[in-house]
Amino acid sequence: MTSLKLPIMDQVGDGDGSVQVHLDENQKIEGALVIAVYGKGGIGKSTTSSNLSAAFSKLGKRVLQIGCDPKHDSTFTLTKKMVPTVIDVLESVDFHAEELRPEDFMFEGYNGVQCIEAGGPPAGTGCGGYVTGQTVKLLKEHHLLEDTDVVIFDVLGDVVCGGFAAPLQHAHYCLIVTANDFDSIFAMNRIIAAIQAKSKNYKVRLGGVIANRSKDTNEIDRFNNAVGLRTMAHFQDVDAIRRSRLKKCTIFEMEATDEVVTVQNEYLSLAQRMLDDVHPLPANPLKDREIFDLLGFD
Repeated sequence: MTSLKLPIMDQVGDGDGSVQVHLDENQKIEGALVIAVYGKGGIGKSTTSSNLSAAFSKLGKRVLQIGCDPKHDSTFTLTKKMVPTVIDVLESVDFHAEELRPEDFMFEGYNGVQCIEAGGPPAGTGCGGYVTGQTVKLLKEHHLLEDTDVVIFDVLGDVVCGGFAAPLQHAHYCLIVTANDFDSIFAMNRIIAAIQAKSKNYKVRLGGVIANRSKDTNEIDRFNNAVGLRTMAHFQDVDAIRRSRLKKCTIFEMEATDEVVTVQNEYLSLAQRMLDDVHPLPANPLKDREIFDLLGFD
């Protein structure tokens, strides 16, 4: 197996003690609204991202969704299959990117949404930031971003290293998916800290919170008020959303019951707000102890 060669890391910039892979100026995404979707592992980021992509497409936008998880299942409700990853196809040509065609790594999904799975390096051997960079580089080389209105990065789990935070170097806004529980909000607080660090050198800003799988939002509301966030959309624990993923489809392809139409309209409203009414939020993360105190833990 060909090993991945990582770029030299610039040891200045994103916060105190940072050792980050910095963005190549040639890899900037111009002309499109770029959104990075983050949140605790298992919180429903891929389902949220795919339905949001579908909503943007319903509004007439040309959408590209990039899954940034070795599990590479971000786009399967859009494409109805597990598509090959960028790393898979690069490895198949011994990492000679010039031999690839767009159809080798980009696949059309529901309502024309273009889908890419970046994949990841073999476990314990590489950096997710490198994989994200190679994906954007391929898109730029093939001029695939020039006819795109919205790019959505669906990013794995909590932000624990610069590699996971790499999509923030490309994004205009970050949306954080959370449930109304302590663990999800704790992860959200760390994501805020990552965005705050990245915003020192990049254009990314906080766009807001997506409350997911939660009937109530009292804990989310309390946290938002404390740090300066806002909830952009609220999706309750609706069985139709779970069933849509089992059926390998978006919520827009489900039978139009009252419950389904309500969820569809919430996604359409979120997409429209991101186009018309989003503005950067200067949120400040809490200390760990402050979160415990805020959310009622002894």
